[in-house]
Amino acid sequence: MTPPPGQGSFGRSRCSLPQDDVLGLSFFHMNQLNTPRARWLTPLGYAAMLAVPAAQVLGFMTSPPDRDMGHLQKIMYVHVPAAWNAFMAFFVVAIASLLYLWRRAERYDLAAASAAEVGTVFTGLTLVLGSIWGRPTWGVWWTWDARLTSTAVLFMIFVGYLALRALVEDPERRAVWSAAVGLLGALNVPVVYMSVRWWRTLHQLQSSPSTVDPAYVLGLRANAVAFLLVLIYFIRKRYEAAAVVRAAERAQDDAALRGGSRSSGAAYA
Repeated sequence: MTPPPGQGSFGRSRCSLPQDDVLGLSFFHMNQLNTPRARWLTPLGYAAMLAVPAAQVLGFMTSPPDRDMGHLQKIMYVHVPAAWNAFMAFFVVAIASLLYLWRRAERYDLAAASAAEVGTVFTGLTLVLGSIWGRPTWGVWWTWDARLTSTAVLFMIFVGYLALRALVEDPERRAVWSAAVGLLGALNVPVVYMSVRWWRTLHQLQSSPSTVDPAYVLGLRANAVAFLLVLIYFIRKRYEAAAVVRAAERAQDDAALRGGSRSSGAAYA
């Protein structure tokens, strides 16, 4: 399902009122949300853009080919960090959702939604990379393995989360329902992580610096940090965009009310 025209996972985004009125009111509502533009975001974006290829080069240069899989093993340098950072994004969703249900502050709803979008992208990337790795290793692109299936369920929960936000127009109802779905999805993260220990699976045990060959540790850690920089940049960037959209929504409503008030006054004059 696709959201109505001009509407995304944060609500309405199309404004048909006079631009000066909407811009002025938008700045007012942006201040209410306490969302100044982060000066550190642009340098972080450049750092992330450089860190990812640098970490890949480091991983390839410092680790030998695997005995069984050769250089194919090095897809781990993107597959595993993508999965780790997806889990971190959903942890942010859970914390922000709980804070919204407790405090009912709009900024927590926007933070949860921003992290959910980025986490969904990272989970989709994890599934795609896992399929690419699995084809030459297992002989199939996909199998209903416990790890793959639980990850696919996690992905679909958060696709549903984003669809819910796109379809529900009332901001408060959208935020409450999204928080509930976000918490449900985050509860699936430990299931995904422990699936290789709880069930018999084709998937190997969790990859971490303590379980992989020491030759791969440096590259794995470097790529995890690089992907973390990307995660932080995307979440904050999406949060700022969401705050602008929400401020524009409120500015549109305020401008409409002011226009209606002026029209009513003119009618009675």
